[in-house]
Amino acid sequence: MPLHDPAIRDIIARKDRRCYGMGLGIIILDDVYPGFPGDVRNASAYPFPIQYEVAEGVDIKGLVRGEEKEAFLEPVLKAARKLERMGCRAIAAECGYFAWFQEQIAEAVDIPVFASSLLQVPLAQTLIGHKKTVGILVAEGDRLRDRHLTSVGVALDSNYVVRGAKDDGKCPEFDNLWTKDLRPDLPTANYDMAEADIVAVARNFADAHPNMGAMVLECTGFQPFGRAIQRAIDMPVFSWSTLLDYAYSIAVHRDFYGHV
Repeated sequence: MPLHDPAIRDIIARKDRRCYGMGLGIIILDDVYPGFPGDVRNASAYPFPIQYEVAEGVDIKGLVRGEEKEAFLEPVLKAARKLERMGCRAIAAECGYFAWFQEQIAEAVDIPVFASSLLQVPLAQTLIGHKKTVGILVAEGDRLRDRHLTSVGVALDSNYVVRGAKDDGKCPEFDNLWTKDLRPDLPTANYDMAEADIVAVARNFADAHPNMGAMVLECTGFQPFGRAIQRAIDMPVFSWSTLLDYAYSIAVHRDFYGHV
């Protein structure tokens, strides 16, 4: 195995890029809470470089529950442009509700934008066929608007169903992290309890729709439990993890070392 990529001989600056060898730039909410490994907020589990930038003033309460989302556009675009200048090869975000801004971010930068795990819904629909349904498991079902879906290419009259994992207090460990009026001063969660909560919700969601052929996890905090969910429902599961792996693979295509 060579000590460096033999294709790298002469190097040339990329236009207006400050850093090199960068991976994915992640727009982060201006909120203080921890994430288990696998959560987009926790960089430790990813096999490629992660660069974070906070969207100043954009918190969970405003992005997910607020009615004046356009007020957040400028800080979101500012964060995206900074990540691009830094040298990131693609931009993602840490909350599926950033789907609201997918088209605007993509227009504002010259690198690929993966603003929401919901981008995978049309792909999942295509893969399973129109006779089956894609389950979209979001954090708060009553906060999902048509624009969140149409901005990422989901047809409103197509084969999907939505369930809010936190609706009716079914995932208290996630409330302890994300819900402003319920979480403690130092947001905290127990892994085993959080896993049991989200797996139970996902299983009940799948059981309620026998024709479900795939599930898309909207929330970045769900993906640490993606494999456990898949064991419980036995179907393809799309998460932020599958999206980010894909995003990096197209922004920085892998080389192949092998033999014939």
